[in-house]
Order: sequence, then C-alpha cells, then structure tokens
Amino acid sequence: MDEITAEQIAQHYTAMGHSVDLINAIIAGDAMADDDAADKQDCVDRNVAHLEIMVAKDFWTSEDMTAANAAITAGKAYTA
Repeated sequence: MDEITAEQIAQHYTAMGHSVDLINAIIAGDAMADDDAADKQDCVDRNVAHLEIMVAKDFWTSEDMTAANAAITAGKAYTA
C-alpha cells in the first residue's frame, strides 16, 4: 500500500465521525425516524462494519478511537 498522508488520515477520521454520529442519531431516534426497522438496522450495521474496518487500520497516529469504539458497541447492541 502506498504511504498515506496526514490529510488522508484526517479525511478517514472525519468519515468515521460521520458514521458515529449517524449510528448514535438512529439509536436516539433522531435520524431515519420515518424509515422502517429493516432500513434503520441495515444502516446501523453498515456503519458499524465501516467503523470496525477503519479502527483496525494501522495508519492511525494519535487519533482517539473512544467514540468509534462506543458506536461499534452501541450499534452491535441495537435492534431496530
């Protein structure tokens, strides 16, 4: 794999934050409120999978993964 730049790392971290926010909003009932349970579950599951893949990457430096790990745990426990 080519060397990843600090800018690319920042972009990945920002995208992870979007997944965290979406998972938390769906669980709280603030996002996808009009969608059916299957669609909400699918969205949470996809975003959890994204976070799991990204947390496992070896290019991170000092980024805090606390919110991502909490969203993974919450998302895995979520049942729409």
